Amino acid sequence: MPGFVLRLSGNPNGFSAGRRCIVSDSPRRSRYHGDRSRVVLGQWQGRATLIAMVTLVRVVFRIDPTGSVRLQSKERRGMSYLAALLAIGLLIATLATVLVIADAWLRVPQDPRVAAVESMLPHTNCGGCGYPGCRAFAEALVAGETQPARCGVGTAEDHTRIAAYLGIEVGQTVRRVARLACAGGDNVARHHAHYVGTPSCSAATLVAGGGKGCFWGCLGLGDCYRACTFDAIRMDEHRLPVVDEDACTACGDCVRACPKDLFSLQPLESRLWVACRSEAAGEEMLADCQVGCTACGRCAADSAGTIEMRNNLPVILPSPRPADAAPTRRCPTGAIVWIDPRLGPVKGEAAAKVVRQSPLYDLPT
Repeated sequence: MPGFVLRLSGNPNGFSAGRRCIVSDSPRRSRYHGDRSRVVLGQWQGRATLIAMVTLVRVVFRIDPTGSVRLQSKERRGMSYLAALLAIGLLIATLATVLVIADAWLRVPQDPRVAAVESMLPHTNCGGCGYPGCRAFAEALVAGETQPARCGVGTAEDHTRIAAYLGIEVGQTVRRVARLACAGGDNVARHHAHYVGTPSCSAATLVAGGGKGCFWGCLGLGDCYRACTFDAIRMDEHRLPVVDEDACTACGDCVRACPKDLFSLQPLESRLWVACRSEAAGEEMLADCQVGCTACGRCAADSAGTIEMRNNLPVILPSPRPADAAPTRRCPTGAIVWIDPRLGPVKGEAAAKVVRQSPLYDLPT
């Protein structure tokens, strides 16, 4: 009976032809060792599967001198079963030994403090700390690259407990919250068209900008509301997002979700805010929005040099002197506001009062 010859691939990568493994001696790139381990395991699994299949075929069948495939005799099959069991047992033992050695050789050391610190974090993985998740933040804390106070979701007690465990300072950080640069709800901002389609700001933007008269204005379809995983945003009765500063973690999800780039992360203590992004001015602005900035420049004149006009919009400049509400007092539309911690956005005395509560649409012609 002709013998069977098992030939394994001469490719150095075995049955994973074309795959390569990148190994770095640098400790910071040790994560590639895990890729190499998976490649080695895949190669051995392929070889083991092929050997087992060939062994099974030889146990059950034989090829006679004429080339016909026939069943083995009962006595021969019994001996072949025993040989197959021994071969497979030896193969399993060999593979187990190889995997144990590979695990010891490719293992990346882990500081046990990382898991302990991660358990003290809120596990929200919001990214507000600047790291991609709580695990990465825990690794940075253990490495001494940051301080516990960078976590905006954790409480002061959480920060203190982590600092005591690692023997580091709690640190200080400027708390930031999301702010919306638009006050044009549907009762004050005109719509030139009624959008009918997927209820999404991103989708509506693709259809002639969404139908709102102000090209820069909020469309009010709630992409930011749905993106916020902390329930820090609600939609008011005029389809305008309202941010709960106490619940906001500055994760930035709303910033990324808004197709009009109306959200930004601002220091909580920066209470002077320009609630408009429109670059239109004067009557052109007022034709589409009653609360937009008309670029009159009065806020800049009243700011003692802390505000300057750029592209028809007031820009609040960094200043060592705390800002006050003086620039809001003569604004005719209330586009620049003072955000009171208890009352929310407060307009100046000269701002026109908003009376209309129903949506403002162009009449069909």
